[in-house]
Amino acid sequence: MVSTMQTDLSTQSARDSAAVFRPALRVRWRLPDRAAFVLLASVVVTFLAGSSAPTPLYATYQQEWHFSPVTTTVVFAVYAVALLSALLTAGSLSDHVGRRPVILAAIAVQVVAMGVLAAAAGVPELVIGRVLQGLSTGAALGAIGAALLDLDTRRGTIANAVSPPIGTAVGALGSGLLVQFVPAPTELVYLLLLAALVAQAGGVALMRETSSPAPGAWASLRPEVVVPAAVRRPVLAAIPMLVAVWGLGSLYASLGPAVVAGLVGTRSAALGGLALFTLAAFGALAVVLTRHTAITRVARVGASALALGAVLTVLALGAGSVVGFFAATAVAGVGFGAGFQGAIRSVVPLAAPHERAGVLSVLFLVSYLALGLPAVVAGFLVVHGGGLLRIAEGYGGVVALLALVALAGQLATTAGQRRRRTAACLG
Repeated sequence: MVSTMQTDLSTQSARDSAAVFRPALRVRWRLPDRAAFVLLASVVVTFLAGSSAPTPLYATYQQEWHFSPVTTTVVFAVYAVALLSALLTAGSLSDHVGRRPVILAAIAVQVVAMGVLAAAAGVPELVIGRVLQGLSTGAALGAIGAALLDLDTRRGTIANAVSPPIGTAVGALGSGLLVQFVPAPTELVYLLLLAALVAQAGGVALMRETSSPAPGAWASLRPEVVVPAAVRRPVLAAIPMLVAVWGLGSLYASLGPAVVAGLVGTRSAALGGLALFTLAAFGALAVVLTRHTAITRVARVGASALALGAVLTVLALGAGSVVGFFAATAVAGVGFGAGFQGAIRSVVPLAAPHERAGVLSVLFLVSYLALGLPAVVAGFLVVHGGGLLRIAEGYGGVVALLALVALAGQLATTAGQRRRRTAACLG
């Protein structure tokens, strides 16, 4: 009897000890929030670097596989279409299942895409790789952007505006330099990105989840565009700017290397990548320099610089001036960065935490429609409607017009706000 009681007491004591130590055993080291913030921003940079990396490679692909400029723009466009599809279906998924699962799944698909692109032996593999790349990027952008906002709303808004142009710049210039100076560039650039993604996946696995699960995950996969009432007016006001900004980005990403080759008279991959790098780098610089400036002023600066840069680009192309083209690109880059930041900052902070991924996905949906569709049209016109520089001049003129429309909208919005404040004071 005593023995039995001792056994029971020993068993209970073991259970009590297990209960005490079980939480400690479950405790797992997590990445500090500050480090997680930097990591997530770097993942956006890597994804966008991957999206722009093929731009300097298109000339190499054309020489090896003998396809036309139409094929180049189609390959570019399938990426945008795949990305749009992911934004429409998985854009708000992380609002329901959490940020980390969506980000990790997107990185896994992006790793597969890098492998496909590194091993590509023709246009079909290139298209498959770009489709996978677009799907993973579309799924990742909303989730990562929302996670950045979860960690720090103010800094997250800036990071969402500055990370894409930095990634675009790094991918364009890095890929161009590899093509110019390193053997097997069409494999190496993707393998480097693959290695970076694997390392980043390890970091994401160690960060804490920033969003609580919510019901409706399956329903969120139905393709639809949902804009919460609180941000509808700001989203509508931001659309002209987003279209102008990413329409210009489309020109540089799809036709930039060919335009530079026509101006310079050489198919230097480094110079081809330098055009997109200049646009994106000055865009990132503009975001950093105007991050503390009032939103309305940032939007006006963005629209003005974008319109001026597009007009100067058209003039430089007409004059055949390489220096003028790159100077105009720098001015347009300021508009690119300031305009995109103005659009993001005018909308995102107004969204509730459980709406952030969905709202960001809507903004990226508009952006990538403006990025993908004009590229296809421009590629078709280059082959069937006139010379490359002539089409690029017309393209730049359309972007300038869109930027002026965006500027007029910003001025009207500012005037309306001023009238409402005056009426409120008088009332």
